[in-house]
Amino acid sequence: MYGNPYFEVIRHDVTFPLYVEVDRIYNLACPASPVHYQHDPVQTTKTSVHGAINMLGLAKRLNVRILQASTSEVYGDPAVHPQPESYWGNVNPIGPRACYDEGKRCAETLFFDYHRQHRLPIKVIRIFNTYGPRMHPEDGRVVSNFIMQALRGEPITLFGSGEQTRSFCYVDDLIEGMTRFMEVDERHVGPLNLGNPREFTILELAEAVIRLTGAKSRLVHRPLPTDDPKQRRPDIGQARTLLDWQPAIELEEGLTRTISYFERLLSSGVQMSPAR
Repeated sequence: MYGNPYFEVIRHDVTFPLYVEVDRIYNLACPASPVHYQHDPVQTTKTSVHGAINMLGLAKRLNVRILQASTSEVYGDPAVHPQPESYWGNVNPIGPRACYDEGKRCAETLFFDYHRQHRLPIKVIRIFNTYGPRMHPEDGRVVSNFIMQALRGEPITLFGSGEQTRSFCYVDDLIEGMTRFMEVDERHVGPLNLGNPREFTILELAEAVIRLTGAKSRLVHRPLPTDDPKQRRPDIGQARTLLDWQPAIELEEGLTRTISYFERLLSSGVQMSPAR
């Protein structure tokens, strides 16, 4: 990637204005792991809100299409299952997860207000639990946590009973859906759910990781974090109809690829401490 003459890396904090010339903007800025976004919650909110304002300002100046990577967390701990885009959510606005949940909800508000007020061409996607190679080993999310604990021969940590559910989407599938939506007719602005509608308990995920790694790790239970959603599953009917898109990589195949990536990291001697 870095050797590609058409690729350029710019280190920049999106909470400050950015002045570049581009044809498309994908705004993916914001830590997505509770471990990381709760470390500095004020900065997390700034990243979502100020970052959205700055990227929308850039898009408005250039009159280019901009995509917002929103999240299934806008649905909070859902009272509707599976979650369609029409569901307004059940979010605690003052809890420890609110910096991320409400930051992303506010970013969606800003995107739609720029679209209505300035006729800015926007796209808003809601991403459900995505995983795959190149995740940081200390990412703090459940897939990377379980794999690294298994590969190190450590106990695998389950929060709560492990019966809470998630729907895991492999990163290649997500990128395919994201790029398709960016280029579809600009009358379709979203929000659009992108995720895998197959639902697994966290316990099932842990058991799959143990089986695929061949680990002898035992399961240990810890208290469930505040406001942790009990279930999560996308309704992707709109994505199927509009984009002719649905995930192609099943969980076992995606986990196998991801495990191989982390095994290569370990064998290369990369120093990796456990997630906080």
